[in-house]
Amino acid sequence: MLAFAILAYLLANLGIGLWASKRISTTQDFVLAGRRLPLVLAASATFATWFGSETIMGAPTEFVENGLLGVIEDPFGASLCLLLVGLFFARRFYKMNIITFCDFFRIRYGRNAELLSAILIIPSYFSWIAAQLLAMGIVLKVVLGWSLVTCIIGSSFVVILYTIWGGMWSISITDFMQTIMIIVGLLIVAAVLYEKVGGFTPLIKAAPPGFFKFYPDFTFKASVEYFAAWITIGLGSIPQQDVFQRVMSAKSASVSVKATLLSSLMYLTVALLPLFIGLCGHHLYPESDHDGQLIIPNMVLKHMSVPLQILFFGALVSAILSTTSSAIMAPAAVLGENIFKFFNPKMSDQQLLKIIRLGIVVITIVCIFMALRSDSIFDLVAESSAFSLVSLFIPLAAGLYWKATNELGCMLSMISGLIAWLGCAYIATEYPPLIYGLLASLTGMIIGILWEKVVAQRVAS
Repeated sequence: MLAFAILAYLLANLGIGLWASKRISTTQDFVLAGRRLPLVLAASATFATWFGSETIMGAPTEFVENGLLGVIEDPFGASLCLLLVGLFFARRFYKMNIITFCDFFRIRYGRNAELLSAILIIPSYFSWIAAQLLAMGIVLKVVLGWSLVTCIIGSSFVVILYTIWGGMWSISITDFMQTIMIIVGLLIVAAVLYEKVGGFTPLIKAAPPGFFKFYPDFTFKASVEYFAAWITIGLGSIPQQDVFQRVMSAKSASVSVKATLLSSLMYLTVALLPLFIGLCGHHLYPESDHDGQLIIPNMVLKHMSVPLQILFFGALVSAILSTTSSAIMAPAAVLGENIFKFFNPKMSDQQLLKIIRLGIVVITIVCIFMALRSDSIFDLVAESSAFSLVSLFIPLAAGLYWKATNELGCMLSMISGLIAWLGCAYIATEYPPLIYGLLASLTGMIIGILWEKVVAQRVAS
């Protein structure tokens, strides 16, 4: 019964994608849903951006093992990201009327910056997509009993089809349905477990000392690591195409801002439910802890009724599908708009649309191989956000709010930040490598600005 319900749900997504394909006639329709999404669809789509495998499978495991400080990155950092986007970026982006995040780099810094930003942003998605495919494979393996390889490839095929057919339209419609399933499914499972554990008091009493501590010890190293946890997704996911697409898909700038702020609140509240479910599972069935990322799915399978299993796994599959589809389309859009079109500016809109669709297939194939070689969902997601943080955040934020920024500073910022991060990760520095990368990125921007001023003064003299 459970397996049948999950397969039926996957087929329903294909049907929605096929239906949504009738609304696609231009690249803007495909990538940005024609910029016509109302508040409800825009908010649910933005909420579903990251509510995927890490939120339901990765974060609860970290929470059970490391307490509240272990999940600062997600959900707290992810909610912070959406809040900052709504407050400082959404309206400015929307008014620019562009298709991809990298178009901003072309307008603000020049074509070389556009190309470099595209080259950097595309691989930043690979780990993120691989995490979702791995999670989907793990879930389907548990439910259907198939091999992990078969489950990953099969679910990838479903995501590819409904994303290629309907683009942002199918993603937005399915996100709305999936958001409802996520909230309802998690609420019911959480309510059942709340009754089983006897409320919050037994959980609090059974937790080890400091488990619910929200602040670290007041040492320099602990403070730096705490700050790094907040900004990994909190700042690192701001310069991302999937976030940008949701900002630009709303029907107005005002709707875009409201949808982003609403999604931030939704994410913070709803994302706490998997943490609570994971803690209840640990309290009730501690023998399941060795399964790691499967602690919640296995607990639901063994100790919940079939209707509740369908609700939970429907919510889980919903979350992963919505995140995967948008994550795949984002780099494909950049590939077509900012790389292929860079070398062929006269490319027609239909040619661009074909390239984006082909890019969806190619990128997914690459990420399938990555998923098959990895075993940690949480680590894959962290790698993705850190990549964009050290290379793209400073040029983006400075380009919007600092008039003195220039192309040289942008290029130096992207390159120096990435090199510093990779180098520090390789030598395993005492402090988080992304801190060094972010500082190097800021330094590169400042050097570029100062160098241009020096050159200008010499020319003037």
